[in-house]
Amino acid sequence: MFGDRPRTSGVRRMSAPAQLRHFIGGDWRPSETERWIPDVNPSDAEDVLASVPAGTSEDVRAAVAAAAGAYPAWRALSGPARSEYLYNWASAIGERREELAQLLVREVGKPVGEARGEVARCVTILRYYAGDAVRPIGDLIPAQAAGALQYSIHQPLGVVALITPWNFPVAIPLWKAAPALAFGNTVVLKPAEASSRCALALAETAAAAGLPRGVFNVLLGAGGDVGMPLVEAPDVRAVSFTGSGAVGALVAAAAAKRNIRYQTEMGGKNVAIVLPDADLGLAAGLTAAGAMRYAGQKCTATSRVVVAREVEAPFLAELRARVAALPLGPVTDPAAAIGPVISKHSQDAIRRVLGEMDAECIYTGEVPASNEFARGYFVSPTIVRGAAADSALAQRELFGPVLASFTAGDLDEAIAIANATPYGLSASLFTRDLASALRYVDRIEAGMVRVNGDTTGVDPHAPFGGMKSSSSGTREQGPAAQQFYTEIKTVQINP
Repeated sequence: MFGDRPRTSGVRRMSAPAQLRHFIGGDWRPSETERWIPDVNPSDAEDVLASVPAGTSEDVRAAVAAAAGAYPAWRALSGPARSEYLYNWASAIGERREELAQLLVREVGKPVGEARGEVARCVTILRYYAGDAVRPIGDLIPAQAAGALQYSIHQPLGVVALITPWNFPVAIPLWKAAPALAFGNTVVLKPAEASSRCALALAETAAAAGLPRGVFNVLLGAGGDVGMPLVEAPDVRAVSFTGSGAVGALVAAAAAKRNIRYQTEMGGKNVAIVLPDADLGLAAGLTAAGAMRYAGQKCTATSRVVVAREVEAPFLAELRARVAALPLGPVTDPAAAIGPVISKHSQDAIRRVLGEMDAECIYTGEVPASNEFARGYFVSPTIVRGAAADSALAQRELFGPVLASFTAGDLDEAIAIANATPYGLSASLFTRDLASALRYVDRIEAGMVRVNGDTTGVDPHAPFGGMKSSSSGTREQGPAAQQFYTEIKTVQINP
C-alpha cells in the first residue's frame, strides 16, 4: 500500500516506517535519494507513519516525462470519455471514504469529523468536474467579413505542476487536478512532505478508477529538491501552488521567468467584524469555530475579530465561553474539535509569538499534562486583546489556535482595521442591517466575503481566492478553473 518498502532501522513502534515511493507513469517508483524525511503523526510524535524521500532531479525528470508522454492521448479523448474517468475516480474514493478519513486523522491531525467532510468534498469535486468535461467551452463571435464563421475554443495547456500543502491533503490536490484533467491536461502533483501518504492514497484511487498511465503522477520530496526543479522543468506549461507567501513568491518568479502560466494561493489574516446589532450568540459561535477548529490551520481560519465598542464586553464573554466549549484532544478522540498543530516547529513558533506579545490575554485553554498530550504538538487555544497594529498577532498568519480581538467605534473604523494587513483572503460581517452589509461588501479587501457566516471554506463550485498578498490574482474552483487550465484560440473560417 502507498508504494511502501520496509526499512531496517528501528523506531519506537513495533514495525519500522515504510520508505514511500513516487507514483510515476502508473508505477510505484523508488527514489535513489540518500535523504529521507520522517512523516510523523502530529498527535503522537512517537507514531512515525513513513519515511518520505527528499527526491532527486531524476525523479522530477521521470515524472514530467511520464505526464508529457501521456498528454497526447489524454488530450485526444472526448470530453465524455474524460468525464467517465473522473466519475469513476469519485466512486473509488467514495468506496474508501472511512479509510481515507482515518488516514487524514493520523497523518495531518485533522479531527475525524472534518476529515470525513474533506473526503466527501473530494467526491463532490470530481463529480462536478466530470460534468465540466462535457459542457461546451467557447463562444460564437460575429465576424466583420460577410459569410465568415468566427468562434473561440478552449484548449488544454499540456503538463501542469501542482504543489499543494498538508492542511487539506486530499481536497486541495483534487480541486487543482480535477479541472486540469477535465480540460485535457496531464498532472504532476507534488504534495507537502507531511501529507505524502494522503497524496499516494489519491494515486491508488486514480489507478483503481482506471486512469491511463502517466495522466496523474505523484512526485514526493522536499521543496528545494523537487519543488522548484518541477516548476523549472521544460515540459511543464503551468503551475498551481498553495502554500506560504515566501515560497509562492519564488514559484511565481520562476514561472514568470519561463513565461508559463501560474497561480499562487498564499494564505490570509482573516477577519470577522461584529456590529452592535449583530446576533452575538451566532457571531461568537461561528468566530470561535472559525478560529479554533483544526487548531486554526486553515488558510481561511478566523485569526482576527473586530468588535464594536458598545458590545465588546458581552461579545467577548460569549466568545470565551464558546471557545472553552470546544474540546481539545488527540485525534484518537472522536469528540475533539481542536487537535494538534502540524509539527514541533509550528508549535514552537506559535508559542514564541505568544511569549513575546505585548497584549492582554483574555482566554487561554489548558493543555493537560498527561503523556497522551505530551507526545503531540498541542497549543493552548488563546484569545488576546489590544495587540499593536504592526504586531505579529495583527499581521502574520500564525496557523494556530490564536485569535486577536480589536475594538472599533463604527463600521468605517472596523473596515479600516480589517484591511490593514498584507492579506485579503476571507472576511465576515455580523449584522442585521442591510445597508451596513452592502457597504462592507463594497469596501472590504477580501476575495471571499460573507455576512452572518464564518470565514472558513467555500462551496466547491464557487471561485476560491483572495486579494493583495493572498493570491496571484487568479481564482480556483468553479467556472474560474477553466480560465486557468485552458488557453483560448480564436478561429475564423472564410467562405
